[in-house]
Amino acid sequence: MQRKLLLSLLIFCALIQPARVQEKTPPPKPPDKSSSPGNPAPLEPADRSLSLQEFAALSQKLSEPNGYFDTDNLISNETSYLHVMGKMRQMKINGGAFIGVGPDQSFSYIAQTRPNIAFMVDIRRDNLLQHLLFKALFESARNRIEYLCLFLGKPVPADLSVWSGRSIKDIVEYIDKTPKDTKLFDAAHTALSARIKSYGSKISEAEFATIKRMHLEFFTSGLDLKFTSHGRGSRYYYPNYRDLTLEKDLTGKQCSYLASEDDFQVMKSLQGRNLVIPVTGNLAGTHALKSIAAYLNERGEKVSAFYTSNVEFYLSRGDDFDQFAANVKALPHAANSVIIRSYFNGTFGYAHPQSVSGYYSTQLLQTMDSFVKEFSAGGLQSYTDVISKHSLELR
Repeated sequence: MQRKLLLSLLIFCALIQPARVQEKTPPPKPPDKSSSPGNPAPLEPADRSLSLQEFAALSQKLSEPNGYFDTDNLISNETSYLHVMGKMRQMKINGGAFIGVGPDQSFSYIAQTRPNIAFMVDIRRDNLLQHLLFKALFESARNRIEYLCLFLGKPVPADLSVWSGRSIKDIVEYIDKTPKDTKLFDAAHTALSARIKSYGSKISEAEFATIKRMHLEFFTSGLDLKFTSHGRGSRYYYPNYRDLTLEKDLTGKQCSYLASEDDFQVMKSLQGRNLVIPVTGNLAGTHALKSIAAYLNERGEKVSAFYTSNVEFYLSRGDDFDQFAANVKALPHAANSVIIRSYFNGTFGYAHPQSVSGYYSTQLLQTMDSFVKEFSAGGLQSYTDVISKHSLELR
């Protein structure tokens, strides 16, 4: 009997021991989500947003001093800018982080790839100012037609919600036939300026005057606005804003960010959550891209697409290309991450093998992996090497 009691007691103790140990084990500490302006905490998938304070601080932290380039860059001069879209869809390039240069042509890449965060990097601080104007426009407009009306000083149609389902052709026709109105422009610009001031970015009065000058250029020229360079007239083959808005990819699909309401709303959502970060920086500088790389590495995010336009052409003419390539190498990326670049057929007087008849510019696509490997092997000694090696076939 005593043996049975002793055995029962031992079994009872063995059964409750794990529970006692578990009770004494402290619960695991939650991950540190502390943040500070310019260094926000990692973003959870369901909570991808930055405060305005974090947005302004991050933009400032990543930026370099203002640089110079001899164009206004209010719109793109690349008629071929959408020709990579079909291949990018085929490669399933989406999510991650997007990095791009220039004004709003990058928005079309962003709308298709739907990244978690985007960085708009340009050597000119004017580009940062223009992106603050874009941000204010996206936040103020409920749909595409209201966006263009606020931008171009046109009256918003009374049946606004109906226009969300209209084609981009219909929207362009409305903009073209509707007279612009100075009072509407002034009221819109006043409201947009107030919104920009609320962002907390350090913008001087002179820079607010620059933002107004940019906005006024769009109001004055409307959809006929073209890319211009300082001291040189606009070339006959440059597209106007209308052309860029109605452009198609190589499959015949209209896929600018204004072509569909869904794509526009993707951009509007990112802007509203303060996830399109304007950065003043040289792609061959020692701070902006390196700081973006560090930011992404800290958050476990990889670049999905990097749009460089034809910046590499200018970098390859001096001693800056190696620093640019080293910056690209430092960016976290995946096997299918890509560089989107443009080549202008008149640069060397001949058409690129991937050029499309009727287009002065040619869009090229290359994986970041192949670029980094070729550079590391010493295979990028000229601009010709850059545009001719490892370009993915788009058709």
